[in-house]
Amino acid sequence: MNYIDNYIVFLISGIILNITPGADTMYILSRSISQGQRAGFLSVLGISSGSIIHTCLVAFGLSLILSESVIAFTIIKYLGAGYLIYLGIRTIINKEKAFDENISDSAEIKPYKIYLQGMMTNLFNPKVALFFMSFLPQFINPNAGNNPVPFLILGVTFITTGTIWCMVLSFGASYISKKLRNNAKISFILQKLCGTVFIGLGINLVI
Repeated sequence: MNYIDNYIVFLISGIILNITPGADTMYILSRSISQGQRAGFLSVLGISSGSIIHTCLVAFGLSLILSESVIAFTIIKYLGAGYLIYLGIRTIINKEKAFDENISDSAEIKPYKIYLQGMMTNLFNPKVALFFMSFLPQFINPNAGNNPVPFLILGVTFITTGTIWCMVLSFGASYISKKLRNNAKISFILQKLCGTVFIGLGINLVI
């Protein structure tokens, strides 16, 4: 591919990075275990959409603002942490039967909200932006100049392999936990555990 160096190495490295557990993985697993396959898949799509936006920002140079501005980085970091903690607290205190994969239209957590929450969780994580900005350029030929196409190709490749892996994880987690969610007591525990995980992710982002 023009202006891309060691694409196969990038592909293998990307797959290894994708299967390494991180904040996005924990978020997807929490949704899948507590709310089922549909919620897990929607979370995957939301996070992948956030990664696409990060890729575009890197490709067109906008992420340089984040890397060069301590204030911008701090603001995004605390917004992301606050959002995760908010989701965690809301999940813990929610009295609705949130952890049912057959969510009705009147339920508080609708499919589009799960998708948006996944995307916002990814977008508000400055570490993701810095990762794309530091990882992708290593495989870009210096002669590419300001051409955004190589960045977009690498970004889409990384996101595609990551989405496939996360879909597999989501399916496996939801399948294993399906019977557990039908138990009222275990469902209650899963709800509190999911909220606690979100709060923990938010605190981890801050520190």
